[in-house]
Amino acid sequence: MMDPMQIASEEIPGDADEVGESPNIEAANPEQIIFDGEQVRLQDVLDDYRDIRQQYVMLNKRAEKALRGYRQAQQLRPYQAELIKMQNYLIENQRRMIIVFEGRDAAGKGGTIRRVTRYMNERHYRIVALGKPTAEQETQWFFQKYVQQFPHGGEIVLFDRSWYTRALVERVFGWCTEKEYKDFMRGVGGFEKDLVRQGTILIKLYFSVTKEEQARRFKRRQSDPLRQWKLSKVDLQAQDRWDDFTEVKYDMLQRTNTAVAPWIIIRSNDKHKARLNTIKVILNSVPYERLDPSLDFVPDPKIVMSGARELEYMEADRLRHSQALHSPLI
Repeated sequence: MMDPMQIASEEIPGDADEVGESPNIEAANPEQIIFDGEQVRLQDVLDDYRDIRQQYVMLNKRAEKALRGYRQAQQLRPYQAELIKMQNYLIENQRRMIIVFEGRDAAGKGGTIRRVTRYMNERHYRIVALGKPTAEQETQWFFQKYVQQFPHGGEIVLFDRSWYTRALVERVFGWCTEKEYKDFMRGVGGFEKDLVRQGTILIKLYFSVTKEEQARRFKRRQSDPLRQWKLSKVDLQAQDRWDDFTEVKYDMLQRTNTAVAPWIIIRSNDKHKARLNTIKVILNSVPYERLDPSLDFVPDPKIVMSGARELEYMEADRLRHSQALHSPLI
């Protein structure tokens, strides 16, 4: 194949005498050229060239993304093998485990759950994502629909949103009364204390993203037909109600982060790091014998922090915001 620059410089065959001795502008900038023995429009060749370059760039990006995904998957694999060993320990000792996944919309809860359970024995774990309560459930004790999903001995139950929906989403959108909210906040501590006292391993995870990252993920969901199903009416209001969700998160941490059932905050702007460190947190909650003791089981402190530390950060932000509102005008 000829070089496009060389092709562009070729002259279309013709009788030079008809042109005269002065320079021929059409010959120097031809509308048509000879390409592979055929006469074609130069503009068509240039358009094809641009399309090929664009496709090449896109293929490179896809290849880089695929390679990055492969490397990340390989990094998770030894820890996922540890999860299988941990699961076997729970089965052999008939221990129960509940993992609560809470956080803002598009914070990466679902993707993390898929990575945690990917290689586990399906007969010994369940993922629970309860929808809107039925008319019958609305007349029941609030915790009853969740208790019905609790694990038996040797089983893990992962709640993709949990009873804390009452303290978060329901509170923000007014889907519960003030009395229902207060009753929940008064009772949840004792409820979880009984769970732990009776031998259930309870892990409470809150996934946290920045407002900018949440907006980017929502935009991607809107434009990607494979992700549009993830968008809900609540999601579409999440950005507008950002400060409201911050307030209820603060109240929830302040009143439900207990010594018996503490919150663990996962910074999830980087999805892969959030997934890896979540697995480490889960593994560290069970005294099983390590499959590979040489692995690094220490969570990254930039990704994982205690609920108490998160409260300190939030209180500092509230103080800075208050000072800014009351600063004198100059």
